[in-house]
Amino acid sequence: MKRATLLLSVLSLVILPAAAEQKDARDCQDHPLFTRMPGSWIHSCTQKQFDAHAFQVGKQKTERVEGRKWTINYYPQAAAKEKPSELQILRNFENAVQKLGGTSLFVDKAKETFRITRDGKEFWVDLRAEFTGKYFLTIVEKEAMTQDIVGNAEAFSNDIRTTGHAAVYGIHFDTAKSEVKPESAQAIAEIAKLLKGDAGLKVFVVGHTDSVGGVDGNLKLSQDRADAVIRALVQGHGIAAARLRAFGAGPFAPVASNDSEDGRAKNRRVELVKQ
Repeated sequence: MKRATLLLSVLSLVILPAAAEQKDARDCQDHPLFTRMPGSWIHSCTQKQFDAHAFQVGKQKTERVEGRKWTINYYPQAAAKEKPSELQILRNFENAVQKLGGTSLFVDKAKETFRITRDGKEFWVDLRAEFTGKYFLTIVEKEAMTQDIVGNAEAFSNDIRTTGHAAVYGIHFDTAKSEVKPESAQAIAEIAKLLKGDAGLKVFVVGHTDSVGGVDGNLKLSQDRADAVIRALVQGHGIAAARLRAFGAGPFAPVASNDSEDGRAKNRRVELVKQ
């Protein structure tokens, strides 16, 4: 009996499976910019449509960047015989960033900040590594927040009555483009509602830009955007073209400082001015 028990124990040791490979956390995947260190798995991750992160760009200097944000935390497989060193992780990312045309903005021991411009988009990367082989990525695709809450026709009417003009946020364009994006539909509809509610009202549709780029280019861009809004009102809502006139003010009437992304976002706007 003892011999049989011993034999079963030996057999169980022989057929005992190797340590299971650790799988990525649910719904986590690599960021499109980077593959992963061999033998690593994603322990945890987050993705937010709009958030901010303070990237270190100097010994005692950080830069706050806003936009789409990812955090991805990598751990080495527990069964791995060799785990990457901090320096090995940093060098791998430095080479990858260089191939993407990016640059390193700051490095200090086991952490580094990168900036990459790709396909017209700006990405910031915060990399932190540990001697254990773990490493942690925070990536922000820099962009202004999409304005989800827009003013309504009543608010526009009140502003025009009291100040002669109304700022309309919620009309969106791609960078350096003048085509009105689909997500602008609600704001355009509220302008149409304003005009249909007051048949005698005529307005200038004034386009404004931030100060990024040349003055001449911004003047033309703001004019083209104002024209595009008028087309959307005439063709999409049946507003008489004679009640509307486009004007491009470019960067000449800011409502906030152009030194920050938040300020530039406020300056990129459309205004209705009573004729």
